[in-house]
Amino acid sequence: MIGDCEVTDVVSYTKRLVTLFSAQFGDMPLPAFLDLARAAGYDGVEIACGTHLDVQKALNDEDYRRDFRAMLDGRQLQLIAISNHCAGQAVLDHITPRHQAILPPHVWGDGNPAGVNARAAREMVDTALVAAKLGVGIVNGFTGSPIWREMYPFPPVTDQEISAGYDLLLERWGPILKAYEDEGIKFALEVHPTEIAFDTFSAQRTLKVLETFPAFGFNFDPSHLNYQGVDPALFLYLLGERVWHTHIKDVQWGKGDGRIGVFGGHAPFGDPSRYWDFRSPGRGMVDFEAIMVALNHIGYTGPLSVEWEDSHMDREHGAHEALDFVRALDFPPSKQAFDAAFRKASETR
Repeated sequence: MIGDCEVTDVVSYTKRLVTLFSAQFGDMPLPAFLDLARAAGYDGVEIACGTHLDVQKALNDEDYRRDFRAMLDGRQLQLIAISNHCAGQAVLDHITPRHQAILPPHVWGDGNPAGVNARAAREMVDTALVAAKLGVGIVNGFTGSPIWREMYPFPPVTDQEISAGYDLLLERWGPILKAYEDEGIKFALEVHPTEIAFDTFSAQRTLKVLETFPAFGFNFDPSHLNYQGVDPALFLYLLGERVWHTHIKDVQWGKGDGRIGVFGGHAPFGDPSRYWDFRSPGRGMVDFEAIMVALNHIGYTGPLSVEWEDSHMDREHGAHEALDFVRALDFPPSKQAFDAAFRKASETR
């Protein structure tokens, strides 16, 4: 006790699970990636479909699922989420030959755009079925966008053309999200350039279109917002009720040599001329303290998933360092106002 004010019981607070996303380690065999996560001390993993989880095998082969789970259980790693960004991207995109590189052969098929869109939608439904079979409640991913190419258009685009893009979102993703609801699985859209939702304003419009689908929400990743000039903490305050999952990834911006702006100049990541670049957590400019305050404010108790992307650092070093950073970052919310003791003393006079 401090005076008449009881100290907050922080002992009962359960730290959020810290997980490692496998996508950036896609060239590693799954056992090697899991060994890395275990050796570093992560609580669990977020597994990328395509690189480390074959959706169709997991859907149809019980032995495959059993072996998959045994690899995690044997290392005492929890499977918190699976992600299928690539198939999700192809649901709404205008399909071009570049999509072939990111899609499984059975989704690409003959490459006919309408067929690819339809098969990608089926793959996203199958991903929900796999999540249910694996006992995972969240699938992260992309939606793609038929209107991203109109972001800075000339000749000017009409309001009707933009509205048609959101109409297509409802048409194609509505049935997918209904399947997720039927399976008790949540779909978390990672708000990201090239998606139908790429900042807070477009995310609000997306949610307005899909708000009748309780399975739909967001995978929050501040690194895709800051360099655009978007406040990540404000995103949480405005849309927090639909934040199902959180990526921890850092970014620096306002750098470079003055030749490249927000759009990137087609320069590769890691080029010192870039205005912005992804960094390992704690090495960039994201205000993670403000984000943790916001996560506490909205009552988020889900995982903090490290998505490591830093062209300037060895990734295994980064995986270890990022875990230490996130562990230190997480703190319990306050159960009372800091000045409660003074108010109570005043009331008793």
